[in-house]
Amino acid sequence: MAIFPKAVPVRKSWDTAIIVLLFVVFVLASVTTDNFLTSLNISYIFSNTSEIMIIAFAMLFMIILGEIDLSVASMLALSSCMLGWSYAQGAPIWLAMIVCLAVGSLCGFINGFLVTKLGLGSLAVTIGTLALYRGIANGIIGENTVSEFPEFWTSFGFDTFGTTFMPKTLPMIIVFGIFFAFLLHRTPFGRRTLAIGQSVEAAKFAGINVVRHKMIVFTFTGFMSGVAGMVYTFRFSTSQADNGVGLELLVISAILLGGVSIFGGIGTIWGVVAGVLLAGSVESWLTLQEINAQWRTIVTGILLLISVAGPVLVSKSKQRRERKALKS
Repeated sequence: MAIFPKAVPVRKSWDTAIIVLLFVVFVLASVTTDNFLTSLNISYIFSNTSEIMIIAFAMLFMIILGEIDLSVASMLALSSCMLGWSYAQGAPIWLAMIVCLAVGSLCGFINGFLVTKLGLGSLAVTIGTLALYRGIANGIIGENTVSEFPEFWTSFGFDTFGTTFMPKTLPMIIVFGIFFAFLLHRTPFGRRTLAIGQSVEAAKFAGINVVRHKMIVFTFTGFMSGVAGMVYTFRFSTSQADNGVGLELLVISAILLGGVSIFGGIGTIWGVVAGVLLAGSVESWLTLQEINAQWRTIVTGILLLISVAGPVLVSKSKQRRERKALKS
């Protein structure tokens, strides 16, 4: 998708502004809320954003390409159900985890096939598969739940290292973050992703196989949704069809809040990390202030609107000032 040339520098500085805003929120929340800056609450923030962060690393590439995947939460749920179903059928936990990741990858591949090979819009496709994958999960598990998992893995999902604030899932998330940061900012794959997002036609003329590239990104998004489904299952010690309901909106809003352009072609890993942590910190702050869920949803919506409209409005304001300067 095309983007406005003047919006580029604004978007590149937006992720820096979000990092500053994250620091401001931490300071204000610490001053106004007694329990915010405690090791327990910091641990909750990291834990509650773990699945969002995992999916966001892959979804970042998707949105930079100018595409979108609204089925990530349903892929999480289906992967989670397959993990629980496989384990309940007698499969060893390691095999059930492989099934979980394979199902997520297959779902992502199907999304990519429908978009790239059949030429369908990613928005329409993933709205359809959002319902499809959730429906399959319901068909597999129904109203039942699987909650008996090995203690080692459930501990991995929600426990911390000793008395520290670090969840046991944090090292895995850091490794994924480093990998995706290197992939986006230091490899030809990342440069091709940005090039396709800036202009699909120009990327084709440059010899980039756009279809194959998008297929890889869709499949990897499914894989990371499977990883998130595994973490979600162990964190709550439950495998059921309604796992992760509404998570796709939280992922998208955090990514856009982190400076990734909805028009494609622009984005950074550190901006996304800051966006996810900012959304999680605000959620924690409001929860500790005993703000009800409806108002927390409203705040999330406002943050999403700001992340989409803010850079565009700033860019237009800058253009108006430049035109006035030229006229004078």
